[in-house]
Amino acid sequence: MEIAGSLNAIGYGLASIGGGIGVGLIFAAYMTSVARQPESQRTLQPMLFMGFAVVEALAILGLVLAFIVG
Repeated sequence: MEIAGSLNAIGYGLASIGGGIGVGLIFAAYMTSVARQPESQRTLQPMLFMGFAVVEALAILGLVLAFIVG
């Protein structure tokens, strides 16, 4: 029995799960903290988007590396 296909796609698929979990945790923590202290929204929102951008950049980097190596 032979395995046909690219292992890069499987690797990127597993890596994208990590990005999805990271984004979910970031937004869950933001919503919890704003629900507890609504006045802190202006302070926390820039940090929310910075964390989101970093997690998504790492996921895109994984996609690029999957294409380069493959």
